[in-house]
Amino acid sequence: MQSVFNATRVSAMVGGKEIILETGRLANQAHGAVWVQCGGTVVLVTACTQPMERDMGFFPLTVDYSEKMYAAGRIPGSFFRREIGRPSERETLVSRLIDRPVRPLFTKGFRDEVQILANVISADQENDSDVLALTGASAALSISPIPFEGPVAGARIGRVNGEFVLNPTLKEMEASDLAIVIAASRDSVVMVEGEAQFVPEDVIVAALEWAHKEIQPLIDAQLKLVELVGKPKMTVTPPVENTELKARVEELATAELEVALRIPEKMARKDARKAVKEKVLEALLADPALAENPNLGREVGDMLSGLEKVLVRRRILKEGTRIDGRDTKTVRPILIEAGLLPRAHGSALFARGETKSLVVATLGSSTDSQRMDSLVGDVTKKFMLHYNFPAYSVGEVKMSRVSRREIGHGALAEKALKPVLPVDDSFPFTLRVVAETMESNGSSSMAAVCGGSLSLMDAGVPVTAPVAGVAMGLIKEEGEYLVLTDILGDEDALGDMDFKIAGTAEGITAVQMDIKITGLPTDVMARAMAQAREARLHILAEMAKVLEAPRTELSKYAPQHAEVFVNPDVIRVIIGPGGKNIKAITAATGASIDIEDSGKVSIFAPTFEAMEMAREMVQYYDQRADLGKNYVGKVRKVLEIGAIVEILPNLEALVHISQLDTNRVEQAGDVARLGEDMTVKVIEINGDRIRASRKAVLLEEQGIEWNPEDTARPSGPPRDRGDRGDRGDRGGRGDRGGDRRGGDRGGRGGDRGRGGDRR
Repeated sequence: MQSVFNATRVSAMVGGKEIILETGRLANQAHGAVWVQCGGTVVLVTACTQPMERDMGFFPLTVDYSEKMYAAGRIPGSFFRREIGRPSERETLVSRLIDRPVRPLFTKGFRDEVQILANVISADQENDSDVLALTGASAALSISPIPFEGPVAGARIGRVNGEFVLNPTLKEMEASDLAIVIAASRDSVVMVEGEAQFVPEDVIVAALEWAHKEIQPLIDAQLKLVELVGKPKMTVTPPVENTELKARVEELATAELEVALRIPEKMARKDARKAVKEKVLEALLADPALAENPNLGREVGDMLSGLEKVLVRRRILKEGTRIDGRDTKTVRPILIEAGLLPRAHGSALFARGETKSLVVATLGSSTDSQRMDSLVGDVTKKFMLHYNFPAYSVGEVKMSRVSRREIGHGALAEKALKPVLPVDDSFPFTLRVVAETMESNGSSSMAAVCGGSLSLMDAGVPVTAPVAGVAMGLIKEEGEYLVLTDILGDEDALGDMDFKIAGTAEGITAVQMDIKITGLPTDVMARAMAQAREARLHILAEMAKVLEAPRTELSKYAPQHAEVFVNPDVIRVIIGPGGKNIKAITAATGASIDIEDSGKVSIFAPTFEAMEMAREMVQYYDQRADLGKNYVGKVRKVLEIGAIVEILPNLEALVHISQLDTNRVEQAGDVARLGEDMTVKVIEINGDRIRASRKAVLLEEQGIEWNPEDTARPSGPPRDRGDRGDRGDRGGRGDRGGDRRGGDRGGRGGDRGRGGDRR
C-alpha cells in the first residue's frame, strides 16, 4: 500500500502478475472510482448514482465500457478522428460482460439510477483490459455508498499445452484451446462466458474450480480497499408489502392461475394469464378503497408475477413436471428444414418447440471481410454471425434497432461455430451467417447455433463437424438444486440460471452462464454440463437426419473462386493507371479481384462464366509464350539488329535481322515496319528473354523443313564489314556476357557475342 497524490493503492498477485487497485488520484467527484492496472494496461472505472424522479418499475443500471485509442498510441480511423458514435462490437460485449455479474448483486429494492463507466486509458497490447474492467467495476461499487453486495472478481482462463493459465497474454492466447472469462464471489462462480476448441465438460469444470481459487486475492484486495476508503452504504428502504392486498390477490387468482400455467402453448398461456389479471383487477376495483390507488395495476401485476414464480417452481419441485408438461431432462420436439430459400447460398429452418430460427449463410470474397479499428491495430474478420430478434417473434410492437442483447447472442453463436470452419488457405471465402428469430420461447440463441451449423453445411462449406447448442436452467429451493434441460422463456424468467452450452459430439466450443442467485457450486455446474451433453448429442442426431455432412459442392449461386499466379512485375500493369484496368475487369465481369504482392490473384465471381472471363482478362496482362508456337504480333520497334515484336499483350520478342527473311536483309526496316503485323515463331525462351523468327514461318509455308539449330547465321554470303563479323543471331537480346569492348561479345555478328574487336 502506498500514497500517490493522496491516492490509496492496494495490489494482489494473480496468475503470477501484480494487479493494482488505486483510488483517490482521479475522478474524485464520482461516488466510486478505481484505477485498475496490470502491466502497462490501465482501466479507470467509475460508479455514480442519482435518484430517479419516479419509480421505473425496474433497476435502471447502465454500464458502458470504452476503449480510448490514445491508450495504444493510435489515432481513431473515423472521419472525425475521435471516439464518437455507437460503441464497437467489442465495447458492447465487454459492457455486457461487466453488467451481467454485478446486476444481481445490488440490494433488493434499490431503484436509483446507477451508471458504471469503464475507460481503457493505457493498453500495453499484452494484458487484456476486459477482465480488469470487470474487477474495477466491482471495486468502484464496493467503495462507493451505492448498496452493492459484492465484491466479485474477473479473470480469463486459458489452457496452453494442457496447463491452465490465468489472465494469459494476447500472445499466449494464440496457443490456448480455452478462452473463458469467469466472474466469482468469495463463495461461488456468478458468471461464465467463453469459447473452447472441443474441450470436454470435465476440463471446463476443472478450469472454473481452479480459477475460482486463484482469483481470491482480488477479493481480498477489494475488501482491503473498502476497509481503507470505503464509504457508508446508502440505506435502502424496501417497499412495504401490502399483505392484505397480496392475500386478496392470491385468493382471487391462485386457482385460475394454476390452470393457466398448465397451458403448453406460449401465446395461449399468455392470454390466459392476462385474462386472470383482468378478472382480479375487476374484482379489486369494485372495492372503493382500492379503486383510489393509482398504482393498483402495477402492484397487482407484481404480485401475480411473484405468485406465478411460486406456482411454477413448486410444481417442478414436487411433481417433476414443467410448464409444457415435460420432465426436467427432455428436449422439446425438433423440426428441421434445409435449403428452403431458393437463391440463398445456404439456409436452414430450425425449430425446437415454439422457438424457430431461420438461418442463412452467405459466401463472399476476401473484400467482404469486416475490418475494424482496435487497440491492437486493424482487425479483419472473415466470419460473422448476426443474430436478429424482431418484435414479431414474441408478438410485440417495438422500435427496430440492434440491441446489446442481439449483439451478445450473435457473438456467442459465432464463437460456437468458429472452431469448425475451414482455414483460410483451403477455403478463402468470407462467411456471413444471419439468424432471424421467427418465433421465440426460450433458447433462441442456441437455435441460431444449430441453424447456423445447418445453413453452412447446406451452402457446401466444409465444416469439420456439426455444432448444436442448448440452454439449461435451474431451480433452487431450500438448498435443493434442480437442473432443467432446454428451458422455455418463462422458465428463464422464473428460474435461477441461464446456462448456454454449445459444441460438437467431441466437446464444447462455447459457454455462457448467468445466475440470479448469489452463486453456483461447481458440482451443480458439472451436473448441468453433463445433462447438457446428453441433450446436445440428441439434437445432433436429429440434425444428422436432415443433413449429416456438408454438401459436396457449393451452391450454384455462391461466388466462384479461382487463383491465378502472375509475374509480380506485371501487377502494376494489371491494376493500370489509377486502377483503370482492374476496374474494367470488375465492371465487365462483376468479379472481385484481390492481388497479393507475391503475384497471387484471387478471383471471386458471381458465375462460372464470369470467373473464366475474369481469369482470361487477368492473364491477358501476363501472357507467356510457348516454344515453337507461331504468333501474329505487332512490330513495336525497329532496330539496327532486328525488330521487337509484341507477340502477346505485354510480351515482346526479338526477331534478329538474320531471322527476318529467308534471304539476306540489309536493313531491318526493309522487312519490319512499325505498327504492322508480323507472323513469327518462338525459337528460344531464356528467362524473360524471347527470340522469334519470321524466317522459320516462311520456310514452313514453302514446305521446307526448318532446322531449329539453323539460327546462328543468316543465309547468303557474309557481308563485308571488316572484323565486325556478320549479323549473326542476336541470342535474345544478346548474351552480353563478354567484355563490352570485345572478347566474347563479338562484332555484331556470330551469336550476338560480338566476338570481333568492335574497334
